[in-house]
Amino acid sequence: MAWATDAETMPLKSFGKIDFNATSGCWQIECGADVSLRFKRVFARVSTSSYGVHSLGDTADSARDLEWFLLRYPMDLTPLAKRHMRARANEHRAQASLVERLLSGQLRPKPVHLAIPLRDYQLTAVTMARAVKGLLLADEMGLGKTAVGVGLLSYPDARPGLVVTLTHLPSQWRDELAKFAPELKVHILTKGSPYDLTVGKKGVAEPMPDVIISNYQKLAGWAETLRAIGMRTVIFDEAQELRRRESQKYAAAKHVAGDATYRLQLSGTPIYNQGDEFHSVIDVVRPDALGSRVEFLRERCRDPNVNGNAMIRDPQAFGEYLREHGLMLRRTRSEVGRELPALTRVPHRVDADLEALHQVSASCRELAMYIVGQGKKPEHLLHPADYDADAQRAKRNHDAHFLASQELSWRLRQATGLAKAPFVADFVRLLVEQDERVVLYGWHREVYRVWMERLQPVQPVMYTGSESPRDKDQAKADFVSGKSRVLVMSLRSGAGLDGLQHACRTVVNGELDWSYGVHEQGECRVYRDGQPDPVFSYYLTADTGSDPVVMDALGLKRGQLEGVRDPDAALVQKLQSEPDRVKRLAAAYLAQHAS
Repeated sequence: MAWATDAETMPLKSFGKIDFNATSGCWQIECGADVSLRFKRVFARVSTSSYGVHSLGDTADSARDLEWFLLRYPMDLTPLAKRHMRARANEHRAQASLVERLLSGQLRPKPVHLAIPLRDYQLTAVTMARAVKGLLLADEMGLGKTAVGVGLLSYPDARPGLVVTLTHLPSQWRDELAKFAPELKVHILTKGSPYDLTVGKKGVAEPMPDVIISNYQKLAGWAETLRAIGMRTVIFDEAQELRRRESQKYAAAKHVAGDATYRLQLSGTPIYNQGDEFHSVIDVVRPDALGSRVEFLRERCRDPNVNGNAMIRDPQAFGEYLREHGLMLRRTRSEVGRELPALTRVPHRVDADLEALHQVSASCRELAMYIVGQGKKPEHLLHPADYDADAQRAKRNHDAHFLASQELSWRLRQATGLAKAPFVADFVRLLVEQDERVVLYGWHREVYRVWMERLQPVQPVMYTGSESPRDKDQAKADFVSGKSRVLVMSLRSGAGLDGLQHACRTVVNGELDWSYGVHEQGECRVYRDGQPDPVFSYYLTADTGSDPVVMDALGLKRGQLEGVRDPDAALVQKLQSEPDRVKRLAAAYLAQHAS
């Protein structure tokens, strides 16, 4: 016994030194070769090529893991490192305990005083958002994520608050705030450049709004002003808009949220493409919680492709990590006891007018041959209407292969949509004749033109990227009232829209998007809380053109999304990297036209 007491008082051997660099926000670990090998096995974020001194990003869980590692390999800590490690590790313990007690039901969520009471599962989300300070709420669509945002804003210490949403949704947010918290003063930004928010329409001085609502397009122009005002809460609705870190709205979002006390993201489909987009989304509300992007790619992802995109190596394990660390909260309808009538997805084959495909055969063949490495580079690449952030970057970098892939995808998908368009319209007419109202999803303007002409007898209305917010509101009103029986929507224009579930139970996907998340968003405009009937979602596909390959890719994307959100969901198929989709499209096209 005396020996044990003496041993406990003996100084422990030091295996190295640890310092914390407050400027870079990184731990600096210096240790010998043997300990380095073990250290790099435990901390996958650390580069395997680092020697002598290792750099580790500062997160709460890395601090707690360092504490644990030092039990086996004690090291000398500077006074700053010792204080910071203790504080960050305690922060991790407190958050982990709170999240576990909340989700297990041991801790009752705090009530929120609103004109319409929140449900228990919504109160749980509000309580967690206030506790962890930064949360991605990824509840299944239709469970009332907007109400959770209002609940967070109802606390006086959470105001002034900022809500950032899609272009067509500010008025919907204003209406929800008026319904749940009518005492709050709400202002929707009307210009892209700053103006005095304390001056009313007639020049009369007014108090600062409790809640400011902006769309993502206006955020860049207001970023400096909003941060100077001091937003205590920032809510990013449809947070998948922040998945591209090179965009202006991403930079503006990071800046505005920089000093906020509470940050909340709302999205049932937080990514559309590759899993590495989760790092961009989460980094806005919990900076550095996933480490640096380099660390994240090394620890969580497969090798990035030529465009810098990467698939998450184990989506289910990553989803568990997000939930256990209070970074993401995801509930399904069955979990909260609010199951809706069934959603049935119906793949349905339609005919195709091969003339539309024949008109693009020469250019598509040239592009396809180049993409599969059997032809020379086409002289002209990329239709101007198809520019996006990736395409613009590729053009600047003279990435002809990527531009050719973009153009083949655009040309062949539009031609496929046009080839199906008359038959899609006839299918929708049959549904309308059976007294159904139909939400019809597409992407290309030329396809819309055919649909609108052939559906004219049933007075279709449009809700796409070309209409003004006022025109979109009118189109929605006409459809809900029954004045129109068909609402033609762009696949990426209706995210977050509420109210259609009271008028419609039928969705038709007349064109296909590469992303499963986009189609799920579309279905949930109808399949959401308040829907009394079973919902049918028809996927109208042709046996030729781009449809066979895109349908296959939809399973790929769903695998990435569901693996993260639902740890028990099976992956649909073996995951493949992003460039493969168009390369497979090119190969399939050449096979179709081998003769």
